[in-house]
Amino acid sequence: MSRATKQFVPIVRQFLGSLSAAANRGLLLDIVVLVLNLGAMAVLSGVFLRLVQEAAAEDQGAQWALFSCAALLMVLAPLGATLKRWHFWQERGAGGDELDGCLFSPVFYFCLTALIFATVDAFLLQTIYGKREPNGDVFVLSVFGGIALMLMHTWLVYRYFSRPECPPRWSFLRTRASAMIGDLCLFANMLLFQLVWNLLGAIGMPRPTGPVDLLFRVLVLLFLALLLYFPPRMFYLADDIGKRRTWLMIAIANAPIILRLVVGSELPPL
Repeated sequence: MSRATKQFVPIVRQFLGSLSAAANRGLLLDIVVLVLNLGAMAVLSGVFLRLVQEAAAEDQGAQWALFSCAALLMVLAPLGATLKRWHFWQERGAGGDELDGCLFSPVFYFCLTALIFATVDAFLLQTIYGKREPNGDVFVLSVFGGIALMLMHTWLVYRYFSRPECPPRWSFLRTRASAMIGDLCLFANMLLFQLVWNLLGAIGMPRPTGPVDLLFRVLVLLFLALLLYFPPRMFYLADDIGKRRTWLMIAIANAPIILRLVVGSELPPL
């Protein structure tokens, strides 16, 4: 092993070790997203697009697969937030303030949850009733039950950002395993959102026709980023929102898909 290699290896080990720290989980998540966007995510988004096409052609297997993805989006975030909440506030210490501001407002998140639930609910009603219209009782129950579920989902997620008044009663929530499983849930939640995010790039965009078209794409992209990237990322923004590298890494992690969406790329049909 050369002298340069011997000097480089400890630096790499130190960097990899720092990524495992709780305060750097957001950085680790951005790196994982970047690596996937540079390779595997293009393949996965192609598979996901074909799944959507097959579901539109009334393939029940594809429809159930999409339903499972939507159901996971309803479960992973509140589950991860519940499993990590105690550990998050233990790491912040007594001086850590509760989080607020526009990025931590539940309004956008509730709207996103409503969109996901509407997809799941429509699938269930179509699967059960087919082309027949459900009766009034079923429709009313699905609407009000859905509102209750969406409120519960949003409350469980945003409870994460308020300090718990006492230790959790269930002892498992105070164990290291709880935090690790919570991180896995939040990472999986982000990857599902990235599938949808990359689906736009997999469809293929034509080249911009001019400056107005380019500006319009940037504005739409900012809205989609707010809707699709920040909600699953916000759990870790709570730790690193004040760091300049955070915003740089978020931009770099999404650069492959951003380039395809803004500049455009005509793709062959899948």
